[in-house]
Amino acid sequence: MTLGLWLAVVSICMLGAMSPGPSLAVVLKQTISGGRANGLIAAVTHGLGIGLYALLCISGIAVMITTSAWLFKTLQWAGAAYLVWLGIKGLRARATTGASLDAPPSTGSAARDGFLIVFLNPKVAVFFIALFSQVIGSGTSWLEKLAYAATAMFIDMAWYVIVAWLFSNPHWLGRLQRNVVWLERIFGVVLIALAVRLVAGGLIN
Repeated sequence: MTLGLWLAVVSICMLGAMSPGPSLAVVLKQTISGGRANGLIAAVTHGLGIGLYALLCISGIAVMITTSAWLFKTLQWAGAAYLVWLGIKGLRARATTGASLDAPPSTGSAARDGFLIVFLNPKVAVFFIALFSQVIGSGTSWLEKLAYAATAMFIDMAWYVIVAWLFSNPHWLGRLQRNVVWLERIFGVVLIALAVRLVAGGLIN
């Protein structure tokens, strides 16, 4: 592994992590609704999901996902269904006598949502196959491959930890949580729209 190749992987992984999409919506949703702990847990489990896909790509299993039409479609439809389920939960959000939700998310739901939003997105496998095919060859050792996978995992994890940390700043979080029910509903609409986009893109492709 040369420094140039590693920096190229770092740059591409940073762009991939920072691109807006379902993952950002889920981490923000957990942060605003459940606080800093939920946001950080969702960020960490999201990074672990990215690391898992990177390892699957290195081991060749990810190729099976992208070349098996039924498996790819199954994951794609499962991911869309999960987004719709999260969206409906957001649209049905209700407040207590105060400004808080009647059923704020648990840390367990944060861990689940952070991981599944990655695991049920087969396009992550496509991304890593495209990336690693450019930097991994027959002469690449397993230690180097693991270093590439770890790089992808830690960059993704670090980005969403920063997002969760910033949006859980007490100065901002207090204001956001006073409108948490409406924010939940907005996130609900966004997640359902992303699910429709995912399904529509799958039908076109």
